[in-house]
Amino acid sequence: MQIDILTLFPEMIDQVSGHSILGRAQKNGLISIRAVDIRAFTEDRHRKTDEAPFGGGEGMVMTVQPVSDALRAVDAGSKRIIYPSPKGRLLDQDLIEGLAAEQDLVFLCGHYEGIDQRILDYWKPEEVSIGDYILTGGELAALVMVDAVARLIPGVLGNEASAMSESVYSGLLESPQYTRPRIYENMSVPDVLLSGDHERIRLWRYRQSLLETREKRPDLWRTYLEKAGSLDLGKKEKEILAEISGVDAFRPDRRRRGKRKDARTEKK
Repeated sequence: MQIDILTLFPEMIDQVSGHSILGRAQKNGLISIRAVDIRAFTEDRHRKTDEAPFGGGEGMVMTVQPVSDALRAVDAGSKRIIYPSPKGRLLDQDLIEGLAAEQDLVFLCGHYEGIDQRILDYWKPEEVSIGDYILTGGELAALVMVDAVARLIPGVLGNEASAMSESVYSGLLESPQYTRPRIYENMSVPDVLLSGDHERIRLWRYRQSLLETREKRPDLWRTYLEKAGSLDLGKKEKEILAEISGVDAFRPDRRRRGKRKDARTEKK
């Protein structure tokens, strides 16, 4: 995947994209992240890329010419363009999965008070918000999206199961994680994780994920309960879910009794 990030501060992009998972993914040829300096395209002799807004107002607005020329330079017209903006669709995993399916992506990072509206009118980028708060520029938001997209590209994590087991994919938050030492300042690792019993560990993690989600993300918890009836859960998982949710309908024995009752009714 080729990712072009158009920005006034390419060093911000390079500092992040050259390290950790993104850095390794580029080294292995799985993705290519290029920071494109918008200032390099300005025709202003002082390298200006912003002007005061027509009609007055606070701050400065990024001008049409350098941004449009930078977009043309990366052939953005044939690619999916993302413009981080508080006006846009709220970022979620469905959108990230859609972006990960692309071969090329272009991120346009605004700054100051934003960009000239004519850029949006002509290039028609997708406006995407990462949350209801204000950032100085679009660089950090673009990097958030790039990191999330990269994790879905085969080979980037090295273990596809690692990505698919994480919270947003399964619908539940991850269970607590522990590592060495076993005891630190009288705080111990749960015995079950040291038992070597993989089935007990799996069920413990499922229980903890349910508890974490119910307590910390009620919105995800409600969604999970709504779809739980269609999930391929085993008998033990259903029993744990019924216990924690308080919904008897999830109990496997409850469903069997209901079926037997229906059968007796039909015989009559």
